[in-house]
Amino acid sequence: MSESCKSCNPEQKSSCGSQQKGSDTAAQAALAQQEIAITRSLGKIKNKILVMSGKGGVGKSTVAVNLALGLADKGFMVGLMDVDLHGPDVIRMLNLTDPLVPPKNPGDLVPTLMYNNKLKVVSLEYMMKNRDEAIIWRGPLKIQAIRQFVADMDWGELDYLIVDAPPGTGDEPLSVAQTIKNVHALIVTTPQSVALADVRKSINFCRTLNMPVLGVVENMSGFVCPHCEKTVDIFSSGGGEQVAREFDLPFLGRVPMDPRVVIAGDTGEPYLSSGDDTPATSAFSAIIDAVALRLPATTPVHLKTINPLGSDCACGPGGCDPDKCDC
Repeated sequence: MSESCKSCNPEQKSSCGSQQKGSDTAAQAALAQQEIAITRSLGKIKNKILVMSGKGGVGKSTVAVNLALGLADKGFMVGLMDVDLHGPDVIRMLNLTDPLVPPKNPGDLVPTLMYNNKLKVVSLEYMMKNRDEAIIWRGPLKIQAIRQFVADMDWGELDYLIVDAPPGTGDEPLSVAQTIKNVHALIVTTPQSVALADVRKSINFCRTLNMPVLGVVENMSGFVCPHCEKTVDIFSSGGGEQVAREFDLPFLGRVPMDPRVVIAGDTGEPYLSSGDDTPATSAFSAIIDAVALRLPATTPVHLKTINPLGSDCACGPGGCDPDKCDC
């Protein structure tokens, strides 16, 4: 019973108790409805990938953004959800500036941001009027926000949902693991020993929660000279592969440092998935292929029935070919 009831007379205490029970019942009903919405939303998503790291500064968001773009470029329907609530960078890295669009009707799902017709994006910054405002939240608010990202946003049917988490093993990755069933972890590290020590914690986090690990990516593995394009080791290399071998995990590949990655992140034009023929983009393309191979998905082709007598569709009679027109 609440503190305010202590000063009530006996008749009032009975009324206060009833109100409290009614409030608890309403909260439980709302939670049950949200669980239904989460289950419904996740049921339309074939593969879920949590991109995580043991420490900050390893390029985790760069990997998450370019992985989402690379899969979308292959024709898959992809969602990118940024749950780094205190430092969301995803929409800045994609140069998405559109504000939140409220649903047309109460109770409808909230539209996501659309990077293109294959990539949907959700971030807390999308919902803030002032994107430079600090988010000062404790655990319960962060947990609820992540659940709402899944339940209330209009993800639709997806082949892949990529979740960008903050570094470490705290509220956000734990909430994702508990909310998004069958999520796979993709762990990003740099080669130096300090990063590898934290990666071991991330792997043990996954094992404690029975979360399957899709694989390990070693980022910033050497430096690509912008003049001769030769790779020079700065942080050394091979540490990520060593940890993957130590824990018997798939090693998905190593991506060298490239100044163009930094420039692209600042301008909102991601570079690793750009298609340029460089050591960094070639290495990342192989990682995307490895992810698609280990978590296969088939993009459904929805065909329209075309009226052969009165259709102005470029495909002509028999069905709609999305490669020929936008109908």
